[in-house]
Amino acid sequence: VQLVESGGGLVQAGGSLRLSCVFSGTVFSIDAMGWYRQAPGKQRELVGRIASGSDTNYGDFVKGRFIISRDVAKNTVYLQMNGLKPEDSGVYYCKAEVTFEYRSSPYSFWGQGTQVTVSS
Repeated sequence: VQLVESGGGLVQAGGSLRLSCVFSGTVFSIDAMGWYRQAPGKQRELVGRIASGSDTNYGDFVKGRFIISRDVAKNTVYLQMNGLKPEDSGVYYCKAEVTFEYRSSPYSFWGQGTQVTVSS
């Protein structure tokens, strides 16, 4: 299983970025994919998660600014981030929750991360 993120970079406060994460590998099912972030000295936290049934949930700090979506045919999940703030800076990681057999326990895989820096 491999997750490859892209789309990070430097943006001014109030700007937008779109992150992409491409999943590759052979699994029985992808139960969910999501984005998490980690700022220096802080714990990794949920940004947004989308389940196989398209249910989504977000971190409390998102407050309608970000949208997570996916393209099943392309095995890709996106995170559209609008209204970025300096406190949104950090490394953004993609996570996939997958199973390898019918009714088996899920495994989690992480990408390498992509840096997002928001300047004030």
